[in-house]
Order: sequence, then C-alpha cells, then structure tokens
Amino acid sequence: MGDFNTEAFTLLAVAIVVIGLRTTARWVMVGPRNFQADDYLMLLACVVYGLETGAAYMVGAWFMGLANNSMTDEQRRTLSHSSEEYRLRVGGSKVQVTGWSLYTLLLWLLKTCMAIFYSRLTAGLINMRVRIHVAYGLIAATYIATICSIIFGCFPLHKNWQIYPNPGNHCQPAVSNIDIYVTVVLNVATDIYLISIPAPMLFKARLRWREKLELLVLFSGGLFVMMAGILRCVLILTAGANGAQQAGSWACRETFVAVVIGNMPMISPLSVALLAARGCSSPQEVARKAIQPTPYPKAKTPPGILNAGSSVIRFLSRPIRNGTPRAMNK
Repeated sequence: MGDFNTEAFTLLAVAIVVIGLRTTARWVMVGPRNFQADDYLMLLACVVYGLETGAAYMVGAWFMGLANNSMTDEQRRTLSHSSEEYRLRVGGSKVQVTGWSLYTLLLWLLKTCMAIFYSRLTAGLINMRVRIHVAYGLIAATYIATICSIIFGCFPLHKNWQIYPNPGNHCQPAVSNIDIYVTVVLNVATDIYLISIPAPMLFKARLRWREKLELLVLFSGGLFVMMAGILRCVLILTAGANGAQQAGSWACRETFVAVVIGNMPMISPLSVALLAARGCSSPQEVARKAIQPTPYPKAKTPPGILNAGSSVIRFLSRPIRNGTPRAMNK
C-alpha cells in the first residue's frame, strides 16, 4: 500500500510539472493575453487529477481496498451494520463512485483540450472544420453517456454501496461491467477519432518524411492512452477481491499517461526553442528564434492544405490576433 501511495503522489507531482511546463511554453510563445480555452481547461484538469489521486489514496489508506464486491451471500447477510468492515465497505464503495466520476471527467477534459488544439492547428482548412465540430460533438456525447452509465447504471444511487441483499455486479462500482465496458469503449472510440484528425494533414504537408514521422508520433500519443485504458479494464476484471484497489491505482496511471501525452505538443516547441536560443536575451527573442522559417526544397503543396511550416513550433508559437491565429505560410 505504501508503495502505491508513493507512486501515486510521485505521478501527481510529475503531472503538475508537465502542466506547468506546458503553461510556461504557452506563456513564452503567445503570451498570457492570447491564452485559449484549452490553456485554462488544462489547469482545471490539474485540479481534477489531484482530486482523483486523493480518491485513489483514500481507497487504500482509509478503506483498506474494500468495497461492496467479492462477498458471498452468507457474508453479506451476517455482516453487522455496526461493524468496522461494514463501514469500510460502504465508504470504499462511495469513493469508487467518486473516483470513476473524476477519472471520466479528467480524461474527457484532456480530449477537449486536444480538440481545441487541433482546431487551431487546422485553422483555415475548410474541409477540416467539419471534422473538428464532429470531434466536439463526439466528446460531449460520449462524456454524457459515460457519466450516465456511472450514475444511472445502478439506480437508485445508494445501491452502489448496498451490502445486503447483493445489489448485483452493476451496483458494485469497483468492478461494475457497465462502468468498465462503457468507459473503455467510448474512451477508445474518441481517442481513435482524435488521432485521425491531424494524420492526413501531416502526410500532405510540405515536410520531410522524417519530420512527418516525428510529428505523427507526437500526435499519436493517444495510442498509448488507449492501451493503458484497455489494460486497466483487463486488470480490474481479473483482480477479484483486489478490484477496488486496482481500479483506483490504474486510474491514476492511465490518467498520468494521458496528461503527459496530451501536453507534449505544447511542450516540445519550447524545448526546441530553448535549444535554439543561444545568444537570446529575452523570452520574446527565444520565441522569435523558434518561429524562424526553415528553408525547404521547392515543392508544390496540394491545394487546400496548409503548409505545416518547418515544424509545429511555427504554429504553436505564432501570435494571435483577435482570438484567431495568423494564417500559416502557404
């Protein structure tokens, strides 16, 4: 238990640093006046991640990893309402419902941030506008569906911490098949769609193949999040009596991966800029160096496709006028 607590709070600390670096990168590249909705939503995500980590800590430290699952009918019938185990199982089940809700909120906040980022990345591409709007609608619809499965999958809500009679698997939040399958399916579906947005643009942009591959890897980090989500699902389903503890611990691990990967497209421009910043005397000069065009062999860019620039930095770091990014070089 102590090992997981150390791990959970270490991951939280690293995630806070990552979000801090992202915010710093945006501050240097565009300035606080040009912050967009995703910059503020990421700060909210940081708070939610802290709450989720706290919930996972409570599962083990306060409630000994117990919930209303993994009990025989006889154990349920004979468990006294005044016993310590009853208190632990009821409290642990309540924290599981809270943990599932925070886990879902955090993942979908990160998806929203990525969709907003893609809306800036594809600004000016009329054929991509519809795909971005679909992304917003898909994120909203799947979030509502997932939260409804958590809240209404077992109704009334208090049955989620009922001990006797057996409320059934759908009312055992630590191992509920409804919560697990609905969340993992909708989570993976939205991630696949988000990954599909920048891929065509990157392949059609006037970039060297090595750079295309680098950017594709950068924007395809959602694959790792999907794998983490599927792994979490499998581990919970096979954990048996340890399902409650596994649900909390793997939620923290998966969301940590999501936080890091979701912020990498914002952090990497700052890293490149700092490497190129020798002789710079101010953050503004660092940003100017970062957006200097890189010469490329003359090549014809397909109509309707933005030249993605020498690197993604040129997009991320350029100033914004009236809330709209300047057009990228064509």
